[in-house]
Amino acid sequence: MSDRPIRLIYFAWVRERIGCSEEDVVLPDEVKSVRDLLLWLRDRGEGYENALSHPEVIRVAINQEHVAHGESLADAREVALFPPMTGG
Repeated sequence: MSDRPIRLIYFAWVRERIGCSEEDVVLPDEVKSVRDLLLWLRDRGEGYENALSHPEVIRVAINQEHVAHGESLADAREVALFPPMTGG
């Protein structure tokens, strides 16, 4: 990655479990994809681990566009994490 920070935004129960609504982070070089990000975040503490214990269900948007977990973070300025959506 680089030394530039990326804004992470958390919604709904992801935000509640992590304990904050957003933060700016500088990612380590090995974090290249959304999947890498979710695994890296999960190791940052108990709240993150609780929120991301099943990373495959988390929905993600990069720069306000929904993406798959294999998507690169190379051009990311903002990454939003959402719980799964339910219909009604």
